[in-house]
Amino acid sequence: MSTLQLEIVTPDRTVVSAETELAVCPGVMGEFGVLPHHVSLLSALKIGSLRYSDNGKDQYVFISGGFADVNNNVLTVLAESAERAEEIDVARAEAAKKRAEERLQQHNDDLDVRRAEAALQRAMERLRLAKR
Repeated sequence: MSTLQLEIVTPDRTVVSAETELAVCPGVMGEFGVLPHHVSLLSALKIGSLRYSDNGKDQYVFISGGFADVNNNVLTVLAESAERAEEIDVARAEAAKKRAEERLQQHNDDLDVRRAEAALQRAMERLRLAKR
């Protein structure tokens, strides 16, 4: 079976380096799939989960935005932050969700609503993946 190389990197580390038959990415305009020998592509990513196949088994990675680049049978994901589903700290994600919800309930002029909403979305996506 034909495969492509998947590389998920953050400023701190390489999160995934694997061969896969399929990867599904959280694009800003919706999810998109990448198969072996995909045409060259550059896409912005939103907060969400990236799914890829590893020997027939689905693997999930939390992505906190970034970019996906497909070129020469390699999918490179440059993410602000990323972590495998099994690496997610549930207690930390629950605490982050609670903080974000509390911030959003405050009707304070100094509140950066977009930032608080993004924090809530990140926490909720991490919790969703951790419970898979």
